[in-house]
Amino acid sequence: MGLFSGQLANVVEWEQFRDDMIFWKWDNKEIKKGSKLIIRPGQDAIFMFNGKVEGVFKDEGSFDIESQIVPFLSTLKGFKFGFNSGMRAEVLFVNTKELTVKWGTKNAINIPAPNLPGGMPIKSFGTFCCKVADYQLLIDKVAGVKKQYTIDDVKERIMSMLDQTLMRWIVKEGKDIFNIQANSLEISNGIKTDLDMEMQKIGIAITSFAIASVSYPKEIQEMATKAASQSMINDMNKYTQMAMADSIANGSNGGSGSSMAADMASMQMGMMMGQQMANQMMGAGQQMNQQPQQPVQTQQPVNPQGGTNVAKFCPNCGTPNNGGCNFCPNCGTKLIL
Repeated sequence: MGLFSGQLANVVEWEQFRDDMIFWKWDNKEIKKGSKLIIRPGQDAIFMFNGKVEGVFKDEGSFDIESQIVPFLSTLKGFKFGFNSGMRAEVLFVNTKELTVKWGTKNAINIPAPNLPGGMPIKSFGTFCCKVADYQLLIDKVAGVKKQYTIDDVKERIMSMLDQTLMRWIVKEGKDIFNIQANSLEISNGIKTDLDMEMQKIGIAITSFAIASVSYPKEIQEMATKAASQSMINDMNKYTQMAMADSIANGSNGGSGSSMAADMASMQMGMMMGQQMANQMMGAGQQMNQQPQQPVQTQQPVNPQGGTNVAKFCPNCGTPNNGGCNFCPNCGTKLIL
């Protein structure tokens, strides 16, 4: 048995397939007579001889190498397995799936900003997708010297140039650095184009790139929160109406919407009353400032008979009008004012 143990057939397959691996190389030195090739979904198998691609097989399934594979190899199509001879070849298994990778700036990058000599430090996070695009370039640039290549290797290469690429596309054409999210689609497309151009050099395509979030320094975040609060207060009436409608709807679905609606109604009523009082006080103050002061008049005696103001002394003869009469008792002059 020991004499023939080295001649047992091989099973050429990617035994420990991983979704995060770009390729894996089978190199057991020799492929024996009667060997089988197994290709699973999401895999391609590339036969190589002396570093040269002999054939690419994409159909999934189990294949007899001697009868189904060798006849399609470039320089090995006439190879005949003998009793003691095996085929010296390597089989590169390639993951054909599109892989999604999370990325994030390790350190804050300084984006040029007006009145900030050192720039605005920001951090950003998102995802990108990639897949193998050119087998020959992948073999020439990477697989020729590596047994395997993972998505972490791709990510390391991407991150080495991402900061500069991100900065360039943010500041390009005067983008608003305080509202990067509004321009994230255009920025992402530009970054994707640049990264894809670079990664195509090793046979990998960047199929998409997305910016999920951008974070600013704490001081900038606080200013943005304050501005948003002021904007909300300016339209608080609409805000409370919407909140009441939402809470009532939640209540109708079995929630605690009734108490929520009552709380919101009380809050709205209090705000409206406070606003009304403020308006009244402001109006009263304006009226007081606008009305001219009237001269103080001396109170005149009132005639008990007619209730009309009369003079205290007769303007003709000077007789005192102690009884508040309408006419002077001495000379008969009219005393009504």
